[in-house]
Amino acid sequence: MKISEIEVSVEFFPPKTPEGASKLNLVSQRLTEAIKPSFCSVTFGAGGSTQEGTISTVQQLLANGNDAAPHLSCVGSSKENVLSLVQRYQEMGVKRIVALRGDLPSGMGQYGEFHHANELVSFIREKTGDWFHIEVAAYPEFHPQSISAEADLQHFVNKVKAGANSAITQYFFNSDAYFQFLDDVESRGVSIDIVPGIMPITSSTQLMRFSDTCGAEIPRWLRRRLEGFGDDTESIKAFGEEVVSDLCLQLMSGGAPGLHFYSLNMAEPTIQIVKNLA
Repeated sequence: MKISEIEVSVEFFPPKTPEGASKLNLVSQRLTEAIKPSFCSVTFGAGGSTQEGTISTVQQLLANGNDAAPHLSCVGSSKENVLSLVQRYQEMGVKRIVALRGDLPSGMGQYGEFHHANELVSFIREKTGDWFHIEVAAYPEFHPQSISAEADLQHFVNKVKAGANSAITQYFFNSDAYFQFLDDVESRGVSIDIVPGIMPITSSTQLMRFSDTCGAEIPRWLRRRLEGFGDDTESIKAFGEEVVSDLCLQLMSGGAPGLHFYSLNMAEPTIQIVKNLA
């Protein structure tokens, strides 16, 4: 399978400053020209803390001709607020949403009217029918807050039964985890596309911090190799590009329906990996 035969998409996060917004505008245009992503997703902070930033970023992407897919997390929110936001996205012409449970903001102890992502998916379907293509999250190495592997798999099945069209995984570096996850959910009657999330490696300290937070496993061999480069940033980037490109080739060879890149609002790392797959 060739990279041209599958869908490639990218994720951005809302900038916090006008300078960041200008930079992201250039980055998104650069990525669009180089890899022609099928859509661009935009993250949504804990409890909706970046709501306006998400909306403005989606507006900019739409204005530039991209298919924008805002993340929408429901925990800590009300049905009224979620409905208002969903209707706003409809008015903007958004046709794809990434529906997530999300995390509670620090210090907030109440979940709100939604407790799980399947409830959000059901609510969106109830209020908007088939207007949106709904993406949900998948965790090949299991959600860090799951009580068991079986419970995590059932949560995923529930999201699909609620009306999800496809899924994007948390990033990982072990392709076996992805393919085992596909087997596990297929045995439970799930047949939607599950697209692997890909994290380019540009900084070992950043990667380890992210991974400790989200529960993504860095294999011991990879961690030790990254540690061995010390502060040699260029060597880390070159090695990371090789490792992630090889991972993508394994996933494509195994039939992955697409690749979703966590861009971290940078263009070149994703562009170079995609070039390696041509």
